[in-house]
Amino acid sequence: MRHDLPASVAVFLVALPLCVGVAVASGVPAELGLITGIVGGLVTGLLPGSSLQVSGPAAGLTVLVAEAVDTYGLGALGAVVLTAGVLQIAMGVLRLGRLFRAISVSVVQGMLAGIGLILIAGQLYTLVGASAPASGPAKLTTLPELAWDTVHSPRSLTALVLGVATVALLLIWPRLPRRARTLPAPLAAVAAATAATALAGLDVARVEVTGLLGAVQPPGGADLARLADLGLISTVAAFTLIASAESLFSAAAVDRLHHGPRTDYNKELLAQGAGNAVCGLLGALPMTAVIVRSAANVQAGGRTKASRVLHGLWLLVFVALLPAVLGYIPIAALAAILIHAGCKLLPVGETRALWREHRGEALVLTATATAIVGTDMFEGVLIGLALAIAKAAWETSYVHLAIEHLPDRRIHIRITGNATFLRLPKILDALDALPPGRRILLDLKGLNHLDHACNAALTQWADRYRTQPAVPADTAG
Repeated sequence: MRHDLPASVAVFLVALPLCVGVAVASGVPAELGLITGIVGGLVTGLLPGSSLQVSGPAAGLTVLVAEAVDTYGLGALGAVVLTAGVLQIAMGVLRLGRLFRAISVSVVQGMLAGIGLILIAGQLYTLVGASAPASGPAKLTTLPELAWDTVHSPRSLTALVLGVATVALLLIWPRLPRRARTLPAPLAAVAAATAATALAGLDVARVEVTGLLGAVQPPGGADLARLADLGLISTVAAFTLIASAESLFSAAAVDRLHHGPRTDYNKELLAQGAGNAVCGLLGALPMTAVIVRSAANVQAGGRTKASRVLHGLWLLVFVALLPAVLGYIPIAALAAILIHAGCKLLPVGETRALWREHRGEALVLTATATAIVGTDMFEGVLIGLALAIAKAAWETSYVHLAIEHLPDRRIHIRITGNATFLRLPKILDALDALPPGRRILLDLKGLNHLDHACNAALTQWADRYRTQPAVPADTAG
């Protein structure tokens, strides 16, 4: 406990402002974010899987949650999260956790980039107290109008200055001497902004507090019945896939930070599913494993799952004893923290490296992010996966034709590699360029794979070639 107890306090201090910020950005009461953090510690934290990974509400799901709440209402959120949790449990029981290792890293980075762009754009509106447009493109295209309105509103300008100062403190904090960095950067930034707001009497919006019991809204029968809606089904699928992928990718990252037991991916999926099922029953936000809190746990010296369980206990104690403190926090400070978090989701360095070494992967990443901004989370990820699969299929369907003209007017053609329909134009162009009336030996023994389309096309070409008139020897070339 001499390692896990101080680590749990460090994780609690990191998690507190993030739980509140994610909830406010999602358009739900702040207490629901804290409830998810508590469940992530006391429920998911107790279960096997990853010993040091910490779960809670994540910025990566903020956009999806906000869209679901806007479209279907807060009551349906619990039904969606509950169903997603049950599906995660089913995937864990079926031992499908390891399959998430097969997801293209470029698609995941593109997904995070798209989320980051929408999160940043949306929180710019929240920062100055304006209502954000519903669609991703509208959030970006109306930013000039937002800037104009902000300049002409003293209240918005005050909130903007407070938010900019919060972001500046977040950027400066890691560069301060270690002794000065007693508090984690997010908590220090929120505390400073709250103190400045109170001391200067700033006229800015603050977090609305409804009370823990008042915020809990378990899904009713009508909410569960709405799961038959096709749109809600796609939302459940998006919650399940994105939360699972983010948690398991986070587990892989956390495993690289310590030398303790490795993550059992199927058990971790079961743990995440159990936590989301409980969150759904309480009407709270969905949870994922969060790399920021997990890294803080490892860096603070956490050794066992006790550190993450205790962090959930400290969140519960805070909500039970000091809920009124939330009402003093300016929303502009929380928006600034999420803008900072959104910037971290943008894989700028990774994109540059991919462009230098694997341009196809960089294009998949960019296309996925663009599709998410232009459509929605679920469709954008599906588009990214389709592009990644198409790219892999194209690269693996490499085929080579070696054409040898023999002295006796025979032609030997050796085809090697993987002959798929993607390479049919190359194969048929080479065969159609052959002079007519020759004896052709088509050697396919070097092929690793010959699909039905190529087989049929080669057969048809051979039939056509046989019917072509022979060219006299003196004009055959």
